[in-house]
Amino acid sequence: MRSKTSRRTFVKGLAAGGLLGGLGLWRPPVWALTSPGQPTQLSGNDFDLWVGETSVNLTGTPVTATTLNGSLPGPLLRWREGDTVTLRVHNRLAEDTAIHWHGILLPSNMDGVPGFSFDGIEPGGTHVYRFKLRQSGTYWYHSHSGFQELTGVYAPLIIDPLEPEPFRYDRDYVVMLSDWSDQHPARILAKLKKQSDYYNPARRTLGDLIEDAGRDGLGATLKDRWAWARMRMTPTDIADVGGGAYTYLLNGQPPGTPWSGLFAPGERIRLRLINAAGMSYFDFRIPGLKLTVVAADGQYVEPVEVDELRLGVAETYDVLVEPKDQAAYSLFAQSMDRSGYACGTLALREGLRAPLPALDPRPLLGMADMGHGGEHAGHGTSGHDHAAMGHATHGSASQSHPDSEHNNNPLVDMQTMAPVAKLDDPGLGLRDNGRRVLTYADLRSRFADPDGRQPGRTLELHLTGHMERFVWSFDGIPFADAEPIRLQYGERVRIVLVNDTMMHHPIHLHGLWSDLEDEHGEFKVRKHTIDMPPGSRRSFRVSADALGRWAFHCHLLMHMDLGMFREVRVEE
Repeated sequence: MRSKTSRRTFVKGLAAGGLLGGLGLWRPPVWALTSPGQPTQLSGNDFDLWVGETSVNLTGTPVTATTLNGSLPGPLLRWREGDTVTLRVHNRLAEDTAIHWHGILLPSNMDGVPGFSFDGIEPGGTHVYRFKLRQSGTYWYHSHSGFQELTGVYAPLIIDPLEPEPFRYDRDYVVMLSDWSDQHPARILAKLKKQSDYYNPARRTLGDLIEDAGRDGLGATLKDRWAWARMRMTPTDIADVGGGAYTYLLNGQPPGTPWSGLFAPGERIRLRLINAAGMSYFDFRIPGLKLTVVAADGQYVEPVEVDELRLGVAETYDVLVEPKDQAAYSLFAQSMDRSGYACGTLALREGLRAPLPALDPRPLLGMADMGHGGEHAGHGTSGHDHAAMGHATHGSASQSHPDSEHNNNPLVDMQTMAPVAKLDDPGLGLRDNGRRVLTYADLRSRFADPDGRQPGRTLELHLTGHMERFVWSFDGIPFADAEPIRLQYGERVRIVLVNDTMMHHPIHLHGLWSDLEDEHGEFKVRKHTIDMPPGSRRSFRVSADALGRWAFHCHLLMHMDLGMFREVRVEE
């Protein structure tokens, strides 16, 4: 049996797949939940949720998962904009739990972060959440205690709008992606702490050295190896944990028994994509179909047609697809390090399958990806002067450390030299692959900046880490030693993030929208989670319109757990 989760203060969770019906107007679902991997749908405004333990077998080995209402993923909650919902969460575990409503605007005492909004839900206890819904779209909910998110406490959340949506569709599916291991996350983390590349079987070998020297010359190859050695990094370190430890799931189903959704000829289908993984990015496509992106993180965007998109952990995208002349299509989501995939099927009838594409070649980080110049260093930048835009220099925020202190900080082993926005960069492993890949530059909200004011001040934070020690932080300061970020109620603030590490980091601010800017400081798109690629510098505006204590963290569960976490206080 799987060991129980140790008690911790902070965590997160994920979302699942559900079969919904609609033409953009709120109404009960019109199809039965018959497909494998589809959770129970609960609709209305009064709910009971039980967090407990359930035996599951996703890999051929029975283990115990932590679950919501006995299922993995948990039940799909379907709400209506403008309603007030009441949720009673009952804890049947032998440890504390808590549920966070990811991306939902609500009072801080309903946000579900132990130590901030409440003490957590003790074993045998019940906590009542109650709040009014001020938005619509595709979201998800998950545990924010210990490692319960990675052990199964996650589920989808749909809020139907009061007004008709700006697009039409005939059928509606949630497609939730997640990662699963029969090993308890605490054991995985312990191995990473001892050897950070423990789960990276693709480390470069002598054979790679000989091959690279034959192609690039011995001198250039040795120079490249020395540069990586000085940074204590390897270009194959794309993900902390890959397919050697994880089984990738789509709607709770492993690749061996894939989820299947039905369609009828001529239908337009809405897919609500949710990356509910704890540690894994996914690149999603449906060979043979175009994806029309119509929403990001629950908010409408101007439609953009692509072949493929990358989902950072905790991000959601709504896409429309129109099956044509095939009887079945494969939903294919390969992990960013190409160590595995999740998959499913859209088919005219049960039992039909489409061929799966091969995994793309394993990508390698380059110096340009690390912000040290090179071919891709200019992606997403126009040579714009950040100082002229009003961006603060490193150390301007009260919680920042100067660069010189970074260099002597035992928690920091890397620093980007020339960070750029990279908004139009498809990303590592997706450049020039022959497919049209969604980028942040393609995203534009269907509304103007909802606040309209220019930020009154700028805060800059660096995402920092030490790969060998496997520690993560903001500005080289772990959460336990950091002061809160204080915002004045009603102010408009620009937050600049600089990723000094070689890893992607999905950054999530609770309770407040993050309005992503372009390279010129102009509003682009409203999100609740912002992906930060290696060597990138991105900025977003925040309106401090919700009083209270809010979590601000990397949504890679183990990075958050080890210190890439801050408290944001909105005060009068």
